[in-house]
Amino acid sequence: MSGATHDDALDAFWMPFTANRQFKAAPRLLAKAEGMYYWTPEGRQILDGAAGLWCVNAGHANPHVVRAIQQQAAELDFAPPFQVGHPKAFELAKRLIELTPAGLDKVFYTNSGSESVETALKIALAYHRVRGEGSRTRLIGRERGYHGVNFGGVSVGGIVGNRKAFGPLLPGVDHLRHTHDPARNAFTRGQPQHGAELAEDLERLVTLHDASTIAAVIVEPMAGSTGVLLPPVGYLQRLREICSKHGILLIFDEVITGFGRLGEPFAAQRFGVTPDLITTAKGISNGAVPMGAVFARREIHDAFMQGPEAAIEFPHGYTYSAHPLACAAALGTLDAYAEQGLLTRGRTLEPVLEAALHGLRDLPHVQDIRNLGLVGAIELAPRPGEPGKRGYEVFTAAWAAGVLVRATGDTIAISPPLIVEPAQIEQIAETLAGILRKLA
Repeated sequence: MSGATHDDALDAFWMPFTANRQFKAAPRLLAKAEGMYYWTPEGRQILDGAAGLWCVNAGHANPHVVRAIQQQAAELDFAPPFQVGHPKAFELAKRLIELTPAGLDKVFYTNSGSESVETALKIALAYHRVRGEGSRTRLIGRERGYHGVNFGGVSVGGIVGNRKAFGPLLPGVDHLRHTHDPARNAFTRGQPQHGAELAEDLERLVTLHDASTIAAVIVEPMAGSTGVLLPPVGYLQRLREICSKHGILLIFDEVITGFGRLGEPFAAQRFGVTPDLITTAKGISNGAVPMGAVFARREIHDAFMQGPEAAIEFPHGYTYSAHPLACAAALGTLDAYAEQGLLTRGRTLEPVLEAALHGLRDLPHVQDIRNLGLVGAIELAPRPGEPGKRGYEVFTAAWAAGVLVRATGDTIAISPPLIVEPAQIEQIAETLAGILRKLA
């Protein structure tokens, strides 16, 4: 490692969402990437079965993205986003809303999924206030939901391990029940048939708190980080109906599902449900430059456009909102998606991934398999007294065998770049099969 000894450099970096002592005892380092593959510093090839971290949808070092970033860095490295703009920010917004569900035609730029969630929550609260319903301050999340790591996102999120260390978090937050029901839905191919009635939990919270106090409900259409939990048939439709009935904004967190993961540009289109706000990041720029965005209904945006014209209507934003390099990377990413038909390719490959993963059903420790589009999960029975250890061992064994997967507790998540070929899907499944047969 340049500039420091190997051990000194390892010691200096406090790694995120990582068991630091465990990692530093046996580091897993990546030095190069192209297409479907990473390479370690020693030159060992690793098949990427996780799209980096759910984000490299168009494959690594995609020529469209690389060229766009190189050209932009030489042309305009930074432009302040407050009271000043640059052309690519507006060009990108126009191209993005050509992909969003009808009506969601306003774009607010952020730099990450966490920031997108914070932004959407603030938009929701401020929207009700400017409309004269300032009593709507309550936010509703869902158990097992993941909405990033800022205080708002952790507050509406429902993963206990992400919440317990950080005190009381935001006040006025409540949670819906989660939809994971393996007793009725184990080994479902695609959306589970049972559980739409769980959306009625929102009516319970409306009765408890009164609709006049509730600003927004935020859910992942497909919950990714908690282990790939798919919405039961009719569940999201019912949430939409209840929110509309009570004047509550519905936010879809599509940081993972956005940009083709489920075989449509957005999960909202795959499930046929249009929310009021969509949060995105990851696939918007192929992971090449940090970026995120919130898509809002025009009526929400227009509610802010009142008062003196010189007044800032929504006092929120980031130094790097609409960063020129990020916008260039996103435009290059959209070019790659369009040229290769990647935003809908997941529909074509869904049966291939489904067959490959469900072929592991009878292997040791497998207690559920879930899939939709180009995402899947293999849920393993936890080892008694050691939750998460079996999943971690599969992750490290797959790494040693030349395949990168994602372990979330005892669930192995598969979400390859959208350029994946059937033979590579088979390689991922065969690698996992070999590991599971030997796993204690």
